Amino acid sequence: MQQSAIDILCEQQCELGEGPFYCSRRDTVFWFDILAKKRHAYDFSTDTKSVLLLPEMASAMAVIDDRTDLILTESGLWSLSVATGAFAPVASIEADDETTRSNDARVHSSGAFWVSTMGKNAEPNAGAIYHFRRGKLTKLFSDVTIPNSICFAPDGATAYYTDNVTQKLMTVDADPDTGLPTGEPRVLVDHSGQKGGLDGAIVDTDGNILIALWGAGQLNHYAPNGTLINTIRVPVTQPTCSAFVGKNKIVVTSARRGMNTAAKIC
Repeated sequence: MQQSAIDILCEQQCELGEGPFYCSRRDTVFWFDILAKKRHAYDFSTDTKSVLLLPEMASAMAVIDDRTDLILTESGLWSLSVATGAFAPVASIEADDETTRSNDARVHSSGAFWVSTMGKNAEPNAGAIYHFRRGKLTKLFSDVTIPNSICFAPDGATAYYTDNVTQKLMTVDADPDTGLPTGEPRVLVDHSGQKGGLDGAIVDTDGNILIALWGAGQLNHYAPNGTLINTIRVPVTQPTCSAFVGKNKIVVTSARRGMNTAAKIC
């Protein structure tokens, strides 16, 4: 993956832009401004932008079917009617804890949804990573401060994640049929002492991992064995995550939290 032309897709400033998700059936990319309680959408087929106001903070989504989205919020998982915008509860996740919210998430090839929580003020060890499949919620990892980089190898047999404060990208064997871990986590990339913090990650069809580096203005591209392949510079200081759009395009979300100048999605 080589550096190529970068354009601004949307000028909308996001305090904490996160969770980019491309729906090929709608040819639309969605992303969240977590702190503003908004889901943004850009329809490539019509070149139109829209915003959905949410009842609470949300950070990620998946698609259930053509009529229904699945939204990860600070109280859990909710279904969202594409036609009416109506919400319905699916699974409660730390709903009784007002100090935590949702953060990173990714769908496994089995249909499992790995989702995460963290303290609203990044309190140490306040968060966790969960596995949700067929109505069952399972806690996978506890005592996480800032969960990020959740993603999976194309065959579903390997999962990745990080706790941002450790600056270590972890890898763990997974069951391709269920998305559940089958072994103990181990360090794949030790980024400690280097510029930027490991944030959201995705995996390409070759199994290479693309990670946004918060504070470094770049995406790092790693081979499955953890070797750095190349670095892609982006015109924002705090990129948060990326998403593939078709075969030859990537969108990147970013955040202006803690900054005096605007940060954008590009």
